[in-house]
Amino acid sequence: MSQISPRLNLPFLQPSQAQKHVTHNEALRQLDLTVQLTVLSTNASNPPAVPEQGEIHALAAAPTGDWAGHGGELAAWLDNAWYFVTPNTGWRAWDLASNMVKVWDGTGWITPPVAAQNLSGVGVATSYDSTNRLSVRSPATLLSHDGGGHQLKINKASAGDTASLLFQSNWTGHAEMGLSGSTGFSIKVSPDGGSWTEALAFDPTTGIPSGAAVQASADDTTTGRLMRADYGYGPGNLLGSVSESSGTPTGAVIERGSTSDGDYVRFADGTQVCTATLNAVSCTTAEGALFSSNSESWTFPVAFSSAPMVSGSGGAMSRFMGFDESSSLHVDYQVLSAVSDAATQRPSAIAIGRWY
Repeated sequence: MSQISPRLNLPFLQPSQAQKHVTHNEALRQLDLTVQLTVLSTNASNPPAVPEQGEIHALAAAPTGDWAGHGGELAAWLDNAWYFVTPNTGWRAWDLASNMVKVWDGTGWITPPVAAQNLSGVGVATSYDSTNRLSVRSPATLLSHDGGGHQLKINKASAGDTASLLFQSNWTGHAEMGLSGSTGFSIKVSPDGGSWTEALAFDPTTGIPSGAAVQASADDTTTGRLMRADYGYGPGNLLGSVSESSGTPTGAVIERGSTSDGDYVRFADGTQVCTATLNAVSCTTAEGALFSSNSESWTFPVAFSSAPMVSGSGGAMSRFMGFDESSSLHVDYQVLSAVSDAATQRPSAIAIGRWY
C-alpha cells in the first residue's frame, strides 16, 4: 500500500507507526496550503524580504534566491522557511495581485477561458438589461479590421421592423438613421424625442431622395432645402428643350433654334421670340401717294399658341413694313416706301408671343 495519496501527496498513517500525530499534521498542513488556494502573486521570481506566515506565491519558470530551482512550484512561508508544493494540471488559485482566478495548465498559470456563446448579456463598465444586452460605458468604442475591411451589420427580421442607429442626448432621441419600418434608408430628426421629421429618405430601387430637406415641388423655395435637379436649373439644363405641364416648366430654361424660315428663342415661362431676314423686294408699285412691293408672307420658324405681335424694318431708311392680321403660323406683309425705289433690299421682322 502506498504511503501517500495519489493526487495531493498527503502522507498516510501507517500501522504501528510511532508519532502518528506528525504524519497527520503534515497532511493537514498540505491541505491547508492547497485547499481554497490563494496566492499573493503568480509568475513570481524574487522572494519577499519579510514574508508573513502562510503567504503563498506561484513561482515563475526561473525564480531566484531561496526560490531558485523551484520554477513552476508553489512557495509557502511556514515556520520561518519556504515550503514548496508542485501543482497538478487543473489546480485553481485566486490571484490577489490581479483579483482574478488562475488555472495551472501544466506549464504556467493562465486566466481560464470564458464561454462566449449564448451569453444572457455583456456589460462593459456598466450593466446590461433585457433590452440592451450589450452595454458599454466608455469614452470611445473601437471596431477595427482583421487584415482587411470591417462591416458593422444591423439586421432586422422583416421589412416592417426597424434596423437603425439612434443618437440621444441625456437619453432623449434627437436623430435616427437606418431602415425604419421599410427597406428604404432614411434620416430622421427630433427636437424632443417625441415628434420626428423625416429629413431624407432614399428609394431603395432608384436611390432618389425625398423628405423635408428636399425641394417638394418646382415652386417650393423653402429656405435651406436641397434643390432637385428636375425642379432647379444649372449648366446641365439651362439650355435645351423647354416643356411644361399645366403651366409648370418641366424642361430647360431657354431653347434656341432655327429653320429655313428664321430663328426662334423659347423661354420656360412661355415667351417666344421669332426673327427673320426676309426675301429681297423692290418698292415700285404705286398705291396712293406711296410705292410698295407686292404682298409677301412670312411663315414663323415655329408656331405660336396664338397670333403674336409683329414688327419689322423695310431694309432702308425710307422703307418700313406693314402687316396684315397675323395667325399663330404666319403673317402677311408689304414693304412700303415714300419714294419709288427699284433696288431690292431684304427686310427684317420680329414676332413676340407665347408658345403655350
